[in-house]
Amino acid sequence: MMRIVLAFAAVLAMTTAAEARQTPAPQGAPSSIGDLYVQVGRVLLDPAGGTVERDKTLVIRGNQIAEVRDGFVGEGRIVDLRDSFVMPGLIDSHVHLTGQQNPNARLQEVTWSNADQAMIGAGYARKTLEAGFTTVVDLGAANEAIFALREAVRRGDVAGPNIIASGSSVSVHGGHGDINGYRDDIMHLLSPESVCSGPEDCRRAVRLQVRAGADIIKITATGGVLSNTAAGLAQQFTQDELASIVEVAHRMGRQVTAHAHGADGINAFLAAGGDSIEHGTYLDDDSIRLFRQHDAWLVPTLLAGDFVARIASGPDNFFTPNQTAKALEAGPKMLDMARRAHEGGVRIAFGTDTGVSAHGDNAQEFALLVQAGLTPLEAIQAATVGAAEHLQIEDRAGRLAPGMPADLIAVAGDPLSDVTELERVTFVMKGGEVYRDE
Repeated sequence: MMRIVLAFAAVLAMTTAAEARQTPAPQGAPSSIGDLYVQVGRVLLDPAGGTVERDKTLVIRGNQIAEVRDGFVGEGRIVDLRDSFVMPGLIDSHVHLTGQQNPNARLQEVTWSNADQAMIGAGYARKTLEAGFTTVVDLGAANEAIFALREAVRRGDVAGPNIIASGSSVSVHGGHGDINGYRDDIMHLLSPESVCSGPEDCRRAVRLQVRAGADIIKITATGGVLSNTAAGLAQQFTQDELASIVEVAHRMGRQVTAHAHGADGINAFLAAGGDSIEHGTYLDDDSIRLFRQHDAWLVPTLLAGDFVARIASGPDNFFTPNQTAKALEAGPKMLDMARRAHEGGVRIAFGTDTGVSAHGDNAQEFALLVQAGLTPLEAIQAATVGAAEHLQIEDRAGRLAPGMPADLIAVAGDPLSDVTELERVTFVMKGGEVYRDE
């Protein structure tokens, strides 16, 4: 009997230890193995100010930054980043973790289950985190897949960035967020509940997304490049529908962001009180005025425009004719769009639409933003303090300070001189845990 008791105690101890490793410490909880001292040579603690400080030690307690000390101090557990440039973990305000464009994407849409998508998304989440992005916004995925992945990351079951998720996009019937280009019976089977027609029906769609677990509401205000339909890139919701969506989302405590290419859809959504625009390809002077009037944000997704233009014009184009025509029309216009928006004083948050381009390549957006006229510091601000303000998460992302989560990255060179350094991240910490250290 004593042997049985001892064996049971041993199993219980191993199970408890495994659970302790897998469960993140509560916010602010002290680490059971003592403080961790991260010694940094150069650090951009708060990108809003742009000041690079030297020779600091970040004291990590549990999953938070407890102190920032002068000099290289500490004993016991030390991370040596004295030869590195350290900054807050990056934020990508527009990704699609549960898939990636490829020649088989249309087949995968009707063969992968929601469980498949969640498992595939777990791999892409790890790649994204290792690329230095500790927070992302997933804008458009099957509800069950992306919400399961979000919760798995929160529990610590899966390594990935913090995920803010919209789930399925709210779209008009036959619009960019609906299923397109398959047999009619297949489309009826796969069309999501978030598709709607008319103001009342669109209120229903928003409420269902909130009930399902959406952190943010994403709508498709205009046609889109990769929907397999010749429906153009102009406005698809009516003004009354847009107003009803924004009203009910705000009443239920959710921001609303709109996929929008055509100026008519951009302007109608902003006039309805929408919070941010994804893409913004054909914005005009009225758009810039409305952005500023409503304090709205632009997420330019320049990497997506660059990617679709390259694929559509290349020898290995795998897009359908409908997709190809729209990619060649919209993709090349996006750099100039971002340049005009920046010159016009529009607030820009970093976002890539990754999942169109390859997961893990998110940081290539920085060089495109600089091509569009942003300074390297402005591009970094867009992916840290700017994105945090856009998403209303300034208390938990975008800067390094006592009380903030220990989400930080390091590179070898100086990204304020060469922003492409951010494509070569050498160290990633999220919530006090190291996920990459080269």
